Amino acid sequence: MIRSWGKTAIAAVAGISLLLPISQVAPVANAATAASSSSIQIVLDNYPLPFDSAPRIDNGVTLVPFRTIAEALGIAVVWDSASKTVVAAGKDASGNDAKVVLTVGRKTALVNGIEVALTAAPVTQQGRVLIPMAFFGRQFGAQVDWDGANKTVRIQSPQKEMRLMGYYAISSYDQVNRIDSLNSVAFGWSQINANGEFTTAEKPYRWPQADGDVTPESIVERAEDSYLMVIGVDGDRQLTKLFTDSAARDASIQQMVAQAKEHGFKGVMLDYEGLGWKDDPAAAQKQFNDYVALLSKRLKQEGLKLSLSLQPLNGSYKGYDYKTLANYADELVIMAYQYVADKTPEPIGKVDEAIKLALERGVPKNKLLLAVNMDNENETTVGDKIGLAKRYDLAGVALWRLGILSQAELNVIDRSVTKIGG
Repeated sequence: MIRSWGKTAIAAVAGISLLLPISQVAPVANAATAASSSSIQIVLDNYPLPFDSAPRIDNGVTLVPFRTIAEALGIAVVWDSASKTVVAAGKDASGNDAKVVLTVGRKTALVNGIEVALTAAPVTQQGRVLIPMAFFGRQFGAQVDWDGANKTVRIQSPQKEMRLMGYYAISSYDQVNRIDSLNSVAFGWSQINANGEFTTAEKPYRWPQADGDVTPESIVERAEDSYLMVIGVDGDRQLTKLFTDSAARDASIQQMVAQAKEHGFKGVMLDYEGLGWKDDPAAAQKQFNDYVALLSKRLKQEGLKLSLSLQPLNGSYKGYDYKTLANYADELVIMAYQYVADKTPEPIGKVDEAIKLALERGVPKNKLLLAVNMDNENETTVGDKIGLAKRYDLAGVALWRLGILSQAELNVIDRSVTKIGG
């Protein structure tokens, strides 16, 4: 593959130099020979990017649909039909504001107010604007490659600032310093037991013992935003009992709120799994909605937040009403995994589908995080999953869990995302 800033050794990638000083632009060939390029595909972060107007090659310059790629990279786009002008605003490779103005048919552009030349003028096709593909690399920090053998435009998105969450649970202390690189941490030190009771004293998710000056509270204090994470599985219908027994329900809510307040947490996260497996999905959804509504009200009275880790809408468990739950919670975390056997990377198409279904249910993007299970992913796949969260402009990503991340995986994560205010 030829990088967008490399030598233009083959004609198909002659357009990889998008913006050059005007004096350096070579004359354009007289014959406007446009290649039919319906077979060209665009791959963003190693996953195909759908488009509604096909890329094409004109006079050796590869042109790609502007809005499709720009929005997937988080670039704001405004189209002025009267002047046939596109205004794009985002961040450049250095993280500074970048504003580019392109006009259909004009071989010059304004980049932060400075006029520069283009290797080819933007064109319209099927109501969409196509531009030389290296635009995104040169102006907005993406890595753009042309894979001529496979007729594929390959794009790696630039590092993006997002809300980063980490799960801190079993054997996480070895990576306690990673808390400093996160916006929030969910501490898995409590659960709903087999009797449908809230507890911090039973394995595997129990309250840790202090070790000298290192106490659970001192670890919690390190996090900018901290949640007491309550884990439960409805395998023996303990969650169903919790929801339907008013005394058990009220006691659990009172206890978890008190625990969060006493130990300095800023909120509570529920990770209640297996809902809707044995029951009517509508009934299971209503039971969980009613429980969450009561917990949300109680937390708000205490100035605490609510986060929900939810199994995906395209999974086996149908007891999650994302739209209603989003009204009660400050954020939803999609646990888009368990599609395949343990220790196997999740099918990225299923993860993509899970995100789309959540958005189609009406969950606001700024409330939605994508959880990535690092028990299953590795350094070759984690970036692709994070890339989907970036593509859909979600609020952030959540990593299960601290303590199991390899250095190679951390390097990939750090190249792809950084915490808000990092």
